[in-house]
Amino acid sequence: MNFDDQPDSAPAAAPVLTVSALNQAVARLLERSFPLQWISGEVSNFTRAASGHWYFTLKDDGAQVRAVMFRGRAQYANFIPREGDKVEVRALVTLYGARGDYQINVEAIRRAGVGSLFEAFQRLKEKLDAAGLFHPERKRALPMFPRTIGIVTSPQAAALRDVLTALQRRAPHVQVILYPTPVQGQLAAGKIAAAIDTASLRGECDVLIVCRGGGSIEDLWSFNDEEVAYAVANCRMPVISGVGHETDFTICDFAADLRAATPTAAAELAATPRADWMASLRADVIDLRRAMRRALNDAEQTLDNHQRRLLNPTAQIDQQRHKLRAHATALTHANRAPLTQARHQLERLGGRLGARKPDVSAARATLDNLQHRASTTVARQLHQQRDALAALASQLELLNPQRTLERGYAIVSDQQGAIVRAPDQLQARSTVTVRLAAGSAQVGIATVQPALD
Repeated sequence: MNFDDQPDSAPAAAPVLTVSALNQAVARLLERSFPLQWISGEVSNFTRAASGHWYFTLKDDGAQVRAVMFRGRAQYANFIPREGDKVEVRALVTLYGARGDYQINVEAIRRAGVGSLFEAFQRLKEKLDAAGLFHPERKRALPMFPRTIGIVTSPQAAALRDVLTALQRRAPHVQVILYPTPVQGQLAAGKIAAAIDTASLRGECDVLIVCRGGGSIEDLWSFNDEEVAYAVANCRMPVISGVGHETDFTICDFAADLRAATPTAAAELAATPRADWMASLRADVIDLRRAMRRALNDAEQTLDNHQRRLLNPTAQIDQQRHKLRAHATALTHANRAPLTQARHQLERLGGRLGARKPDVSAARATLDNLQHRASTTVARQLHQQRDALAALASQLELLNPQRTLERGYAIVSDQQGAIVRAPDQLQARSTVTVRLAAGSAQVGIATVQPALD
C-alpha cells in the first residue's frame, strides 16, 4: 500500500448536528436578526383552537407567512379577526422547530390604519398636555344640585335616549337642554366644537354632557380633534365626557372636567337621584330632631341642678360674711405668729453673736505695721533695681557697634552675610558689603594681600 499520497494528519471531524439542534439554531438566528416589528397583511385561514391560541396566515398580493397568537396575548385583543380582514400585527420572526416551518409569533394585533390614527392621537394628546389642557388644576368640581343639564350629541343618537332615560329615572326635576350636532363624519368635529361654544355662550345650564355611543376608533375620531378639546377646556360650565364605551378613550375625555365610561354613566354623574336626596333630607331631619331633643333634655337637667344649688340671697350673703371673718382672723394669726417667732430668734442669734465676736484691734495694728514695712521694702528694692538697670544700659551703650562705626570704623561682610575678619575669607574679583555709620556700600575686591608676619 502506498502512503506517499496520504496527508500527514487527518483534519478534525466537523460536528454533526441533529435536526432539532439545527432548527433551534435557525430560530435563534431569526429572532436575533428580526426584532419585534409591525407587519401588515390580510387574514386568511383563521383558526381559534380550544386552547385559546389563534392560528392564521398573513398574506398580501405577493407572499404569505404563517402566524400564531398565543392565548396570553390574544385575550388582550379588542377584536377577533375574520377572513379577509386587513390587519397590522406586532410580531417576532421565528421558526416552529417541530416542522421546521418559518412563522411569526404575534404579540399584538390591530385593524389596518388604526396605527396611523393612534399615532396621530398620541401626538395630539402630547401637544395638548404640554399646553396645559389636561392639568388637574384646570378640572372643576361638578355642582351638587344642578338645575339644568345640557347635552351635546346627535338627536338621533342612542346615547341621547340613554342619557334622557337615566335623568328621568334619577332626577325628573332637572331641566334638560339639547345642543344638537352630528357626532360622526368629516365635518362633525367643527360642529361639535360649535355646539359646545354655543352652550358656553348662552350659559343656560349648570353642567354640560358631551356624549355619543361606542364605535371604532374611526367612528369616534371627531372627538379626537384639537378644536373640540379647546372648546371643552374653555367652556364656562363643568363638562362631562361620555364618549364610547368603557374601554374607549378620546382627547375629549382628557380635556373634560370628568370622564364617564358611558353616556348613561355621564348622566348618573351629572345628577344625584332625587330619591337619594330625599332620603338624605329625611335622615337629616331625624338627626336634627334627635339633636334638638337631646339639647333640650340636657338644658333642663342643668337647670334643675342649678336650682337645687341656688340659696336665698340674704342667707348666701351671711354665709359669705362668716367665711370672710373666719378668713380674716386666720390671716391675722398666721401673720402674727411667724413675726413673733422670728423676732425671738433674731434676739437669740444677736446674743450668741456678741458672745462669740473676737477682738481684732491688736491684729489690725500688726497688719498696719506689716503693710508699712512691706511698702518701704518694695520702694527700696525698686530704687536699687533702677540704679542697676541704668548702669547696665551705660555699659551696653559703650559696646554698641553703632558708636564704633560713628568713630570711622566699618563692618565688612561677604555675599552670604558673614562678617569678614581675615584676608583669607576674601577672594579677588568678589563683592563685599561695607556697613558704615550712616548706611552701607557694595565694594569690589581687586586683590587680597595676607598679613605679613
